[in-house]
Amino acid sequence: MKAINHLVLAGHDLEAMRSHYAGLGFTVTPRGQHPFGTGNSLIQLNGSYLELLAVTAPQDIPEHRAGNFSFAAFNRDYLKHHEGFSMLVLDTPDARADGKAWGAAGLQTYEPFDFSRTAKLADGQEIVVSFSLAFVSHPAAPSLGLFACQHHTPEYFAQPRYLQHANGATAVADVWIVGDTAPDLAGFMHIVTGAKAISEDPSVTTLQTRIGAIVLNAPAGICKSFWRRRGASARRTAPRCVYARMRRLGSRRLG
Repeated sequence: MKAINHLVLAGHDLEAMRSHYAGLGFTVTPRGQHPFGTGNSLIQLNGSYLELLAVTAPQDIPEHRAGNFSFAAFNRDYLKHHEGFSMLVLDTPDARADGKAWGAAGLQTYEPFDFSRTAKLADGQEIVVSFSLAFVSHPAAPSLGLFACQHHTPEYFAQPRYLQHANGATAVADVWIVGDTAPDLAGFMHIVTGAKAISEDPSVTTLQTRIGAIVLNAPAGICKSFWRRRGASARRTAPRCVYARMRRLGSRRLG
């Protein structure tokens, strides 16, 4: 069974996002720059993290090609319609094996993607961090970014200085994928995560991963006003990540 490795939180202005989340009591890492046109900062948590992301060099963004998924192009296009949680990222010890397994199960997969970037440790030392990614998608959820991330430098993502947050946040509790057909993704998400899908009622299905739960929600009735306040339209929408909650010291949730 997989775990939630991190969530990509896309916005138009990275510095504004860094300031906003620092103001909410999160410790934010220094800026990083991807070689494909996006920049980021991280909010490191126990076993997972939030990735604050913006397009910083649009001229460097590679387009999608047949059989090749572009992380940067997906987030650029997502930001034309929304700010917020653009991608759900799972952990993996072997991204290439995941891609092959998902493809064998009949899912839409893409060529594996490897890249490196520079990063700064808490003491200011600059290092190189490397990744291998396996992307997967569902035709009914074009706004749901989903991939497995193999970290080749995992120690960078668990630095004690950056794991301490004034608001007490410790881990991702759950992420909500919202849309009228979101519960219909249960079988797909089961294959991708290995987690069992449990339906509390026809509008809510939960998959408990090793770290964090994935909730598939079709808003109905009074719930629609709740999701409108969090950026989901009352009209029919394709499933996408809308909301996430953090665990905090004492097991209470921030959300």
